[in-house]
Amino acid sequence: MTISEQIKVLCVRCGVSEAELARRLGKSPQSFNSKMKRESFTVEDLDNIADVLGVEFNREFILANGDKV
Repeated sequence: MTISEQIKVLCVRCGVSEAELARRLGKSPQSFNSKMKRESFTVEDLDNIADVLGVEFNREFILANGDKV
């Protein structure tokens, strides 16, 4: 699943439209839609999305044996 697909699912699960998410992030729906199409999200963008939706975003690599990097 791409990050844009994950964000779409997150919006549905949180009951927020993509346009509303864009507004909460201080962006226009058009510019946010452009980022969604380009898949051009930074880790900071993803942290901000999590913050405005009140969810947790964890960024880590998990090895096959369960170790986290």
